[in-house]
Amino acid sequence: MQFTKLMTACLIVPCLLLLSACTTESMLGDDIARQAKAGNADHEAALPEATRNLLYVTDRAPVEAADGTVSYGAQRARSVSFGTVLLAAEKQSGQKAIAGNDVPLHVVSTRQIGKFPPSPYSVEITAKGPRRTPAVVTAHEQAAASLQAEISRRLAVAKRKEVVVFIHGYNNTFDDAATSTGDICRTLSSEFVCIVLTWPAGGSGVFAGYNIDRESGEFAVADLKRVIRIISQTKGLERLHLIAHSRGTDVLLSAVQQLGIEAYASRSSPSLSYKIANVILFAPDIDLDVAETKLFGVVSDPDMSFGGKSAPAAAFPPLGALHLTVYSSPNDKAIALSSWLFGSVVRLGRLSSDSLKEKNVGANSLWENSELSGIADFIEYDGGAGFIGHSYFLSDRLVNRDMVALIRDRLKAGDPGRPLVEVKRPFWRVAEAGKLTN
Repeated sequence: MQFTKLMTACLIVPCLLLLSACTTESMLGDDIARQAKAGNADHEAALPEATRNLLYVTDRAPVEAADGTVSYGAQRARSVSFGTVLLAAEKQSGQKAIAGNDVPLHVVSTRQIGKFPPSPYSVEITAKGPRRTPAVVTAHEQAAASLQAEISRRLAVAKRKEVVVFIHGYNNTFDDAATSTGDICRTLSSEFVCIVLTWPAGGSGVFAGYNIDRESGEFAVADLKRVIRIISQTKGLERLHLIAHSRGTDVLLSAVQQLGIEAYASRSSPSLSYKIANVILFAPDIDLDVAETKLFGVVSDPDMSFGGKSAPAAAFPPLGALHLTVYSSPNDKAIALSSWLFGSVVRLGRLSSDSLKEKNVGANSLWENSELSGIADFIEYDGGAGFIGHSYFLSDRLVNRDMVALIRDRLKAGDPGRPLVEVKRPFWRVAEAGKLTN
């Protein structure tokens, strides 16, 4: 039996590597390509519809090509860098031409705008005790101001004064992360400021590569938390939406957990302190019990400091617009393998109302607590989405439509316009094509 499982794993794991996006030919003209290389920050409005100019933030180590251009690899960097990444659509012709949002994107160029000091930030010993080195603090403040200035510039011309951040999963390259963010951005009709937040995934090897990525994700949590905090404090920002896929969901939840502790200690909430509206997890590669602990550890600890001291009977600050949406699929083979590797009773990315009954985990507070169930929805996807069934967040039109209705139209599950069928709240199922009632 164990041999059969091992052989199955050996067959499935290489397929995970196919999740990476393929590089395609650019359709940029020579003139636009020159603008991109020059890094003119004001030329976005003149770009054709086939291009996307996104903001990136990364703690990947930079890689310089022979021609002097810079990208980012799978190695970890001690400094967080940020800049712009220009995407272009594949040139289409003849019978193979693809229309609209189905046209694949690829990276044309990247341009670094700034960089934070190496972390952890250095400290010095003074007569009054340790303190952060003043020069490092100044460098941090300058980098944060530069990042916020770029976001503010984009918000000023955006239709919606909202930022969408995407965090990718296992074995994704910098280009994979950028093109996935570009796909999400154009699905949302380019009304938002879109940021790709990419961590050093892509470790070499099959099983070893997964373990390397897992630890690189843990390495990135502190950087992600700091960046989300900086983004949220940007002038002109009204709402912040955080989207993560696969292994990136664990990275995001860890960062949100720490931000939640900070907010609670100051008698606030993630929505009030950081303007977080939606937290969306696609195919989350995280154990159900671990996810529950990260999501609700703060509210379940009566001894946690609340404004300087514990207050077990105190009412929690208003949650505001904060909402959690989890998309899962019983057909997701990548999550099935991960569940086998880690011995999970239930992996969040394969969660369903039926699996709760089968695994006898129905008492989980994620859905049973009536006071909290209103801020979380669990959406089951029964489609195929290819052999692996792990990338439906990009490929399935109804899933795309639901994301648009959630973020752009601010519709709740059950509202007309959401392509969902109620199972039993807070569980929903993506409706089958042609069977929508709204």
